[in-house]
Amino acid sequence: MRYKRAYKYRCYPTDAQATGLARTFGCARFVYNWGLRQRTEAYQDRQERMSYADTSAALTTLKQQPETAWLNEVSSVPTQQALRHLDRAFRIFFEGRGKYPTYHKKRGRQAAEYTTSAFKWQPNTRTLTLAKMDGPLRIRWSRVFIGAPTTITLTRDTAGRYFVSFLVEEEIGMLPIVDAAIGVDVGLKDLAALSTGEKIANPKHLAKSHKRLKRAQQSLCRKQKGSKNREKARRKVARIHTQIADQRLDGLHKLTTRLIRENQTICVESLAVKNMVRNHSLARAISDAGWGEFVRQLVYKAEWYGRTLVKIDRWYPSSKRCSACGHTLTSLSLDVREWTCPVCGVTHDRDVNAAQNILAVGLTVAACGEKVSPASRSRYAGSSR
Repeated sequence: MRYKRAYKYRCYPTDAQATGLARTFGCARFVYNWGLRQRTEAYQDRQERMSYADTSAALTTLKQQPETAWLNEVSSVPTQQALRHLDRAFRIFFEGRGKYPTYHKKRGRQAAEYTTSAFKWQPNTRTLTLAKMDGPLRIRWSRVFIGAPTTITLTRDTAGRYFVSFLVEEEIGMLPIVDAAIGVDVGLKDLAALSTGEKIANPKHLAKSHKRLKRAQQSLCRKQKGSKNREKARRKVARIHTQIADQRLDGLHKLTTRLIRENQTICVESLAVKNMVRNHSLARAISDAGWGEFVRQLVYKAEWYGRTLVKIDRWYPSSKRCSACGHTLTSLSLDVREWTCPVCGVTHDRDVNAAQNILAVGLTVAACGEKVSPASRSRYAGSSR
């Protein structure tokens, strides 16, 4: 099947190109924030909902004003795409799948999106030229893609690094069918426990760099606001954050790719990470583990390569249920890592037992559509799994 796939590369613009990109990023950010303010005021003052067409027409008028004529100095495509992203953010909010859109910050991640009318791509020489920009962009090619890109996205992260992303529609071949299924139980001590008994250690990237990050943040707080030294200190903090994020993302990609290649069916729990991080004692450790990103990668990779991903109900007592005889304990505190079934006498490792139960229930769900009943859900809601 054909899927849209993004290829991301590091790029190194010249000084003139960096100046043009900074101007483009600023215009796109200004238009996004302006559109957000227009739609918010329309809803609060007049109880009206503005659409993308309304904000696009208002943007044309805005560009004709003398005080905002500088918006015409950059390509019109990134500003229009900013309004499209804003409209999508509002649709997600009204559908109940996200929070109310927030304003984009100057110090945050910057992005500008170009459609086919605003860039020139030459596949023979692999050169990319953007609208209203001098010369081709210097890109570090780490891998090759086939096909013509439909969308180009330029980004600059908080550490000052530039990236370019090519969105390409391509045919992704299915992996060979294998006779293997696995259950995965995520955790904090071990990132993942597999139903085979294997445990994947949690690398704890944030915890390892926490002392270095703390010192850099303390140094930033001592710098005078608006000074060049403060900007240098801010960049140092941002570099540490990006390094941690890159390490975490790389490790999760390697793990999810391995699970997808080795198994035909992968069973996981449908975790509500947003609710779990409300526990301030565990919020940092949960965020560092990246459970949400782990499941997200499994979802799209399973779709790409013809695998089956089964999510079981998060209220299922996977840790308290004996995988040998099916007996369920009334309670099991989090500090208990091993327990013995009082019925059959089998001793279980808490996480491996949970992964084995997740596999068994996941296969049942895939075959019969079994779900945990509301009665069972309310019964186990107040206790540890």
